[in-house]
Formats: sequence, C-alpha cells, structure tokens
Amino acid sequence: MIRRLVPAAYRPVLAHRVLRRLILGFAVSYLGDGMSFVAVAWLAIELAPEATEGLWVGGAVAAYTLPGVVGALLLGRRLRRLPPRRILLADNLVRGVVLGAVPVAWATGVLSPQVYVALLAVSSLLHAWGSAAMYTLMAELLPEDQRLAANTLVSSLNFAATIAGPAIAGVLVTYVSSALVIGLDALTYVFLAVVVLSIRLPASRPAVDETATPATRGVFAFLRSHPELLGLLALTWFFNFLYGPVEVALPLHVTNDLDAPGTLLGLYWMLFGIGAVLGGLTVGALRQLPLWPVTLAIVVLWGLLLLPFGFDAPVAVTVVCFMLGGAIYGPFVPLSVTLVQAKSPPQHLAAVLAARSSVLLTASPLGTALGGPLTTALGPRATLGASGLATIVLGVVACALLLARATKEAGTPAGVGGRPR
Repeated sequence: MIRRLVPAAYRPVLAHRVLRRLILGFAVSYLGDGMSFVAVAWLAIELAPEATEGLWVGGAVAAYTLPGVVGALLLGRRLRRLPPRRILLADNLVRGVVLGAVPVAWATGVLSPQVYVALLAVSSLLHAWGSAAMYTLMAELLPEDQRLAANTLVSSLNFAATIAGPAIAGVLVTYVSSALVIGLDALTYVFLAVVVLSIRLPASRPAVDETATPATRGVFAFLRSHPELLGLLALTWFFNFLYGPVEVALPLHVTNDLDAPGTLLGLYWMLFGIGAVLGGLTVGALRQLPLWPVTLAIVVLWGLLLLPFGFDAPVAVTVVCFMLGGAIYGPFVPLSVTLVQAKSPPQHLAAVLAARSSVLLTASPLGTALGGPLTTALGPRATLGASGLATIVLGVVACALLLARATKEAGTPAGVGGRPR
C-alpha cells in the first residue's frame, strides 16, 4: 500500500540500500542547516556591539558560505584527485569539529564576534567541494535514468529542512541558546560523517575528470559567442546576488524594527520553505510554459513581494508575502537549469553547467556580505525594500534585452548572420 503511494520514479532510488542510508544522512544534515538559517545570524546579533551589529551579521552569514569559494579555487588541484567519498567525509568532519567549537567557546566566555566569524569561515572552507562530491557520489551509485529522481528527492529534503529547521531554531534561540543550536548543527554533520564512514561503495573515479579540464577552461569563450546563455548566467548571478541582503536584513528587521522574538524569524523562514516546496511541485506544469518568460516573471514577482517590507506593511502581510515569495523563488533553479539544457549544444552542456555552478558560488555570499553595510546604512526595512526594487529593475532590464534580441533576430533574413528559422 505504501509502495503504491510513492511515485514510480522514486521507487528504485529508495530501494537502493546504500543511497537510502546516504539520503538519511543528508536529511539530518539539512535539518541542521535549516536551524542555522536562524541561529547563525541570531548569535551574531547577541555577540556584536549594537552600533555595528549589521556588519557582524553580514560577516557571519557570509562566513558560513563564502570561504567555500576560496576552498574551491585554492584546493582544487589537490581535491580533484580524491574520490568523492573521501571529500564528503572531510567536509563533514571539518564542519562538525569547527562548528562544535562555537558552543564550547561560548560556554567558556571566549566567543567574541571575531572568533565567531573566524570559526564559521574555517568550517565552510571545504563545503563547495563537499556539495560537489555529494552529487558525484550519487551519480556513481545510480544509472543515468535514475539520477534526476535522486537529485529531486535530495533537493526536496533541503527545502523541507527550511520548514522544520527554522521553526525548531526559533524556539531554541528564544528559550535556550543560539550557541546550542550551532552545536546541534555540528552534530548533524558528525552524523552524516558517520554514515559515510559506515557504507561500502564501489571503486570511484576522481571527483573531477582531468580530461574535462580543457573544455571547462574554454567554456567562457563559448559563452561569449552565445549571448543568450551568457545573459541567462548573468541574470541568475544577479538574482542570487540581490537575494543575499535578505538573509542579513530579515533577522535585524525582526529584532530592531519589530522588537520581536526569534520565533517570528523562524516563522518567516518556515513559511518560506513551505512555499518553496509547493512551488517546486509545480515545476512539471511550468515546463509546459515558455521558459524565458516564466523565468523573468519569477524575478519580477520575487522583487514585488519584498516591497511591502520597505513600506512598513503589517507583520501579517509581510509573513504572507514571504511565503508567496518562497513559492515564486523555489522553481527558479530547476527552470534556469532546464533553460540552459534547452539552449546549450549537447557537446557543450556539461562544460556550461560546470561553469554555471562555479560562477554562482560567489553570488549569494557576496550579496550577503554587502547586506551588512547596506543594513547599517539604510536600516533593515529599507534594505529589504531596496533588494526588492533592484530585483524588479533586473527583471525589467532582462526582459527589455530579450525583446530587443528577439526583434533583431526577427528582422534578420534567413541566411544572414544565422541559421534559417
């Protein structure tokens, strides 16, 4: 009976004994990440001087992710030769041990804002490689026709964790301690490391195929000759970049503007996650729509749903807007990836997707880092509104450029500057 309730695409994935155990580890780890959405910023607020708390919140949130870009660039030559299992294990051990030092330092009274940001930065140094190793490992365990179902399942668990994690963390930071929540996050990484250690895997190849390196290096020249793909990459980068300040401004909006407890911040992120899960379930229907118009509509609508924060709308209104924003934001990644797949020649698709991933590693963390000084200068409410307004402008400009390109192509006779249509 239960088997019949599971869609057919997911049955072979869940029947895979090794992958089933890994998915359990991923789910627990994602729950810790969901709790950290609230706890990382909240602990920074507690530790920072009042006059500079915006800067420290931005620094803490950025430190939780941005050094992964540095690790990807500096450690790539060494890590690409290691099997993905070993990289995944190393990432989770580093995260678990270093994040576990946060509550210890807090309990002993030596946790300053500087120490806190430094620990977060060290903990995330291998995380970009760890994420890549996770998807490489799943690809090695499954045949090609089952990988989409596995990736979708793991992605859904990640969004589901943004529902449960912030709700749990909101209660814990209010009634117990935000440092304790960071410690629980550390334990979830240790749990995943134990799972990885306990499984037996087939012999695996290096995390990065050395034979793909020349193609990857030349992909940016390829993108320059394909303006539609380059434009999509730029749109995705700026969309993620403009989202970054939200992660800094929202917790400060709750504490400073609303003088509310951590439970409200947890509610915001929980409802955002619910919206994202529901929005993700609509991707199948959205595939029947023109991909470019739907992608641009998502950008503009997300910006519109942030504007009520800037206009000092009632809390009930902004809570509903943030949930709707999650439903809008959730499908963006699969839609943009589908658009890349549709517009890329098959022989260049892997290189284009690899370039997309490496470039986008910087977008949201840089936006988050910018969110600190912006929030300090403008205030949390104005920063949220400005992020929304800038995102609307981004969508409108992208729409204008796309229409101009379509008009130019429509006016180009067949055989002049392009292929017949």
